[in-house]
Amino acid sequence: MNPVSGAEPSQPPIGDATDILERVGATLLHVHKLVRSLRQAVLAAVAPGGVIDKDGIDRHQAIVHGFAWYATYAQALAQSHDWGRRLDEAGRLGPTERAILAALFGEYLAQMAGGIWMSQGEIVRPADFGVAPDELSTFQAGVADIIRIGTDPQLAVWIAHCVADTIGEGGGGDPGLCDDTLEMVREQFRRFTEEKIAPFAHQWHLKDELIPLPLIADMAEMGVFGLTIPEADGGLGMGKLAMCVVTEELSRGYIGAGSLGTRSEIAGELIGQAGTPAQKARYLPGIASGAILPTAVFTEPNTGSDLGALRTRAVLTGDAYAVTGSKTWITHAARSDLMTLLVRTNPEEPGYRGLSMLLAEKPRGSDADPFPAEGMAGGEIAVLGYRGMKEYELSFEGFTVPADALLGGREGEGFKQLMATFESARIQTGARAVGVAQNAMELGFRYASERVQFGRSLLDFPRIAGKLGRMVVETMAARQLTYFAAREKDSGRRCDIEAGMAKLLAARTAWANADNSLQIHGGNGFALEYEISRVLCDARILNIFEGAAEIQAQVVARGVLAGRN
Repeated sequence: MNPVSGAEPSQPPIGDATDILERVGATLLHVHKLVRSLRQAVLAAVAPGGVIDKDGIDRHQAIVHGFAWYATYAQALAQSHDWGRRLDEAGRLGPTERAILAALFGEYLAQMAGGIWMSQGEIVRPADFGVAPDELSTFQAGVADIIRIGTDPQLAVWIAHCVADTIGEGGGGDPGLCDDTLEMVREQFRRFTEEKIAPFAHQWHLKDELIPLPLIADMAEMGVFGLTIPEADGGLGMGKLAMCVVTEELSRGYIGAGSLGTRSEIAGELIGQAGTPAQKARYLPGIASGAILPTAVFTEPNTGSDLGALRTRAVLTGDAYAVTGSKTWITHAARSDLMTLLVRTNPEEPGYRGLSMLLAEKPRGSDADPFPAEGMAGGEIAVLGYRGMKEYELSFEGFTVPADALLGGREGEGFKQLMATFESARIQTGARAVGVAQNAMELGFRYASERVQFGRSLLDFPRIAGKLGRMVVETMAARQLTYFAAREKDSGRRCDIEAGMAKLLAARTAWANADNSLQIHGGNGFALEYEISRVLCDARILNIFEGAAEIQAQVVARGVLAGRN
């Protein structure tokens, strides 16, 4: 391990800030005060009469979504502080974790004062909300010490050198699970990923191949598909936090492996929450065992996230529904056995009220005949990344589904049933993003350690090490925010805001890590033979599916403005 600018390798260069946990915690008072002030400013714009106005939200979308980012940063800081506190209580708050806390708080506080990047080319600043100069000065004065400590370039460099030797073995700071069972699960799936996924993922991507069925069988044996399904229904009965741990490790090897569990998570939760006893008995054990591979069939051409505009029709005639319409961006559609199919059963009901969910069985397709079901056809959508399950356009013309396949046995409940699963789906997407971010970071560390330029490894150059150190910091922040959302869900509390925050931050982190890691690879990163080229493509989808970043910002902002967190 290399000393950095004279600092001892065993201690971070944070001066006398040995009480960093307490000192960063004190800044949260200033953070929450600023966010409250921004909330009042946004409410004045979008709810002048005391009721949030939809047209006002649209007119002031830039500050509404910007407010979502400020609220997300505030929550990320609060949960990272709680992470540090848990580690401290367990006697595990080491130098690396203290440095991560200082660097995270320093950077995020500086951005909150000067401007947060919502995306490339979009920055939101306190002045956009009309924050008075004296109020901003008060905030800056209250957090100036931590900004000075945390944004010192030497600190990110120190973090990179501190974790470089362990990064390939799950290094990058203690995740703070503080639970023997979850830590055992994490290690088990880390070994599984290293043996069964990571060595092969890049070839699956380059050849545009489906994830092999033997791997799916191995994942089923490990309990991936029944992780959160109750034991009485054939699953393991674990919580969403365990789901995050497993998903993160699988996605660290390949996003497709982590995403296989998403299909079962959505179907299992839909059926578990809304299914009839017969539907639960018929499908949940098979989903949990991996014998039934489900897929979610919701999106339509020209609708995207606007599910209220959905047009695919299902007409009940006798004892069966006849389905007619088109769907798009359907993942793993050919090889699935069961579709959770969102349709319009009542054309007279506008928007969401006429929607229903069908549990539509179909024969598993092959390469030669991907959609052998009568009344159903489809074609593959060629994509940049996220290739291991493939994406498809589907068309239905007289495809029939038995009447008793109506989820819950009642029409008009489909949208409400689906919304009940979105929290879990977005939490899991946050975990997928953390896994991809970790993978990109590990690839960057590996290349920087091995690549020699001008007689030195790339890791010896401060800007390279600084990039890597900041990856460590923000990956941990995204991880803790995702874990927080999972804990809220496991506690039975509504967490659509927290889930949206987790996806918003983790997806941006995955993309930033992948982009920076490719930059560290230089020209080699642009070559298809290097894994980072795949990870960059895979990372890009995370800001789009399960609700694009703009949708997440809308969800977060509306919830926080309404006082729901």
